[in-house]
Amino acid sequence: MIIHMSKRKFIIISIIVLLLAVFLIYKIFNNFSVSVSANISNWGLKFNAEGVAPMGNAGKEFLKKYNAYYVGEPDDKCIYLTFDAGFENGNTPNILDTLKAHDVKAAFFLVGHYLEKEPELVKRMVNEGHTVGNHTYHHPDMSLILDKESFNRELTSLEELYKEIIGEDMPKYYRPPQGKFNEENLKMADELGYNTIFWSLAYVDWYKNDQPTKEQAFNKLIPRIHPGAIILLHSTSDTNEQILDELLTKWKALGYTFKTLDDLTR
Repeated sequence: MIIHMSKRKFIIISIIVLLLAVFLIYKIFNNFSVSVSANISNWGLKFNAEGVAPMGNAGKEFLKKYNAYYVGEPDDKCIYLTFDAGFENGNTPNILDTLKAHDVKAAFFLVGHYLEKEPELVKRMVNEGHTVGNHTYHHPDMSLILDKESFNRELTSLEELYKEIIGEDMPKYYRPPQGKFNEENLKMADELGYNTIFWSLAYVDWYKNDQPTKEQAFNKLIPRIHPGAIILLHSTSDTNEQILDELLTKWKALGYTFKTLDDLTR
């Protein structure tokens, strides 16, 4: 009888310990990490409510240690509009026309292939007051690059090509391809004088042969807009080209203004 009761107690205690362990694991993952390890990490967001900035899987204060950003101030009803582009498929001229009509300045994060093939469009971006940021030369998974020399080369080689085209130094804004990064990447970018720019609002717009509808785009980009939003759109998206005029009009109607990355980092 004593042995039987001892086994019963052991089973009960084991179950309690197991439940506590499961609860603690759930809390850790449910609350999202606010720091970054040296391991590979994909930039991610967790939206809690409409009109409120999401939580990033790296906290705002942690990122700021390395001059990295994903959102602006919560009491500043402004938008930082950015575009990523690995190639040109004919949408950018109309996007630039729309930005000019709305007097909105954006940032374009470009790769080496884009600068090689589209120097005149790059010049137009700069001449019309937009920022051209560093999206690396070859668009690799930067979180897999462990040595400083290789990391630096991906950024500095693009800087050199930009200076050949524009005749000026490239602005020190860097966006990790696919949002893949680790803490060491943030340190190395910071040491090169770069501000690393993530985002607080984006949607799946990059599949050339599977573009979202106008309704799908607005369902993501209107309810989730929030003060200080750093928005990532792809200029390769046909949908983005088609909706941009209406999208900017809707955001303005909601009371938002537009600022630049210089305003953000200042």
